[in-house]
Amino acid sequence: MPRPIPEDRFQELMDAATAVFLEQGYRRTQIADVAARMGVAKGSVYTYVESKEALFDCVLQHADHVDRIGLPERLPVATPPPGATFERVQRRLAEDGALPSLTAALARARVTDVRNELQTVLGELYDALARHRTAIRLLDRCAPDYPELAKVWYRSGREGALALLTRYLDERARRGRLRRFEDAAVAARIVLETVVFWAVHRHWDPSPQAVDESAARRIALAFLTSALVKE
Repeated sequence: MPRPIPEDRFQELMDAATAVFLEQGYRRTQIADVAARMGVAKGSVYTYVESKEALFDCVLQHADHVDRIGLPERLPVATPPPGATFERVQRRLAEDGALPSLTAALARARVTDVRNELQTVLGELYDALARHRTAIRLLDRCAPDYPELAKVWYRSGREGALALLTRYLDERARRGRLRRFEDAAVAARIVLETVVFWAVHRHWDPSPQAVDESAARRIALAFLTSALVKE
């Protein structure tokens, strides 16, 4: 009679695989590396996933889940069909990466309180990045090894957000509501990178600074708002 599989073992696999993919990227990561991180035999990993492609697909699907991950209905998880992983990422970007406050601001004909509007736009961006920080970190780390994924992530993810933010800063500057810079795209990139660092990348800083989460968000948004709003 086969031994029952512990309910928490798949969560352990996802945690270990996430850590290894973040450290080594997609190309260099091997199933043996993940097994070593878990402290199990390489063959044990294949009990849960059919291949490295299946493992990476599972890791991206479960990144940033708040609840514990239970066992899939069918084991081992099959290798996804060609293109399925980056199509899933594209759908997730469309569903979870939408920035309705920024979109609404671009459609707004009149602005009565640009400071409040800007804080809302930046707060929405910060929170969206923070909610998906592990997935974002994985995509940044692994996209160079995965051309199809890189195309989706850079064009639909980062470049899409940057284009919207550039339009917003340029439009508000032309109306005299925000500071005008020589190049709105550069200003937008500085804003985006600042938010990305505090919402995402500082959590993997090799020399981390102990900072309260709410304070980091509050101060980052206040700093950017003060830099952009014309007094």
